[in-house]
Amino acid sequence: MTSTPGSAGPTAAATPPPSEPPAPGATGRIRRFSRAERWVHRVTGALMLLCVATAACLYVPQLAELVGRRALVVTLHEWSGLLLPVPLLLGLASRALRADLRRLNRFLPYDREWLRAVRRRDARPGARPAGKFNAGQKLYAGWIAGAVLVMLGTGLLMWFTGLAPVLWRTSATFVHDWLALAIGVVLAGHIRMAYGDPQARRGMRTGSVDRAWAEREHPRWKEE
Repeated sequence: MTSTPGSAGPTAAATPPPSEPPAPGATGRIRRFSRAERWVHRVTGALMLLCVATAACLYVPQLAELVGRRALVVTLHEWSGLLLPVPLLLGLASRALRADLRRLNRFLPYDREWLRAVRRRDARPGARPAGKFNAGQKLYAGWIAGAVLVMLGTGLLMWFTGLAPVLWRTSATFVHDWLALAIGVVLAGHIRMAYGDPQARRGMRTGSVDRAWAEREHPRWKEE
């Protein structure tokens, strides 16, 4: 943001904080994610992709033959899965991350309106009201968090064979394998949607987004 002479007085004091959406008609960029949030997303994403890639090498024969070194692949898969929750747990030290987790955990009336508009395939401006996160992002965040916990629990049962009876381990293997497939499909959809929205990607890469995009895609953000 540029300044003009004399702007450091009362005018500057009235300027909204960078983390808040601007008033309608304002120009420029606004802060969307802190550095801690971006690093948590990047490290978690890298660990998730490593989990998916090593799982594919373990379960697809053609990839297993191509990669080889199954013991190393198993070790990478186990440790990347075990470390998956760590970036988020460390990131809880960030006030910005905790604030966004509270936003993701709140499902508000206009989120239901957003889902109804998606079901009707209504893409008109204003038909899909959203706060900082839309209803789809909230559902994805909740689903992937639950899936990671289930995968961690079932993975531990498979890794440490003495923890539970054979029936439990067999059931854990079944759940782990099919949930891994579901995570792969959902993750592919998440990446596809991210590539379809350059501003969303830029926000996660640089921490800021265009104000016009924020007002159009997340009009209720300021209210939050």
